[in-house]
Amino acid sequence: MGSQQCDSGAFPIIDSHIHLYAKTHIPSLAWATDLVDDFPLNRQNSVDEYKAASREQANLVGFVFLETDRKSGLESTEWQAPYDEVDFLVRIAKERRLKLVLGVVPWAPIPAGLSLLKQYVEGVESKFAEAGIPRRLSGFRYLLQDKKPGVMLQPEFLDGLRYMGEKDLSFDLGVDSHRGGMHQLEESVELLQRLQDFGSHVRVILDHFCKPNMALTAADIQNAHSQYVEWKRHVEKLAKYPFAYMKLSGWMTELPPQDENNPLDIEEMLKQTKPWADVIFDAFTPSRILFGSDWPVVNLGGIGIQKSWHL
Repeated sequence: MGSQQCDSGAFPIIDSHIHLYAKTHIPSLAWATDLVDDFPLNRQNSVDEYKAASREQANLVGFVFLETDRKSGLESTEWQAPYDEVDFLVRIAKERRLKLVLGVVPWAPIPAGLSLLKQYVEGVESKFAEAGIPRRLSGFRYLLQDKKPGVMLQPEFLDGLRYMGEKDLSFDLGVDSHRGGMHQLEESVELLQRLQDFGSHVRVILDHFCKPNMALTAADIQNAHSQYVEWKRHVEKLAKYPFAYMKLSGWMTELPPQDENNPLDIEEMLKQTKPWADVIFDAFTPSRILFGSDWPVVNLGGIGIQKSWHL
């Protein structure tokens, strides 16, 4: 959207990464086991809650929904929960009053092999087509942050991404260089190299800074802590591939936990984030960076449900 401005005079905002689910959907989420009652994600997080959190921001053009990691598997008998999620989003997106829904990125069984992947994708596409909103389907995600090494380099996975490129669909690449290990970034670089060698046209969108250890102090970074140096080196390699994009998202939950009643002020938070954000902006440049709130996961940052989106 470049330098185009809204009627309010502010630059338009597209939130490229949010999650939505009803309270009744929580048992179907793979990560939602044994949640305590007051856990920030153990509540309904649908469009009304999102609009309240963003406070009807005048320059918010809309959002892109990302899959919420429902219980799933690579076999067709394990697709019901992801399909239910697609149905949920289709119902939301087709409501005329909800023009905020600009795109949907569901889960997909990328490593399952082309035959099964095509079967699944065609099932998802039919749901959007029948609702009269085929263009709302933006791409797919298959989380890699919790997978064993080597999954993203399997021939089936590469074939799946090439297929998505042929269909002009994006792929959200979710890795965790802090908890999952730096090998996830190494494999991500190799993945992009192989896609380039194949001449693939798939757009790869890297989520959440690739989840570095943002609890490192300024002194750690100044003293060239290995986690920062290695993350920076790999991010700069990833940025060399023109079909790769980075989401400026997820950083709140990578910072040290905060006290909701006494959070860091915004200047301190920006100071903590700046060394990481500087690398992203220098490597990818603004033309290949997307803003994403990661709502409602951002509420885990500890500064309060009504404050987190605006930071």
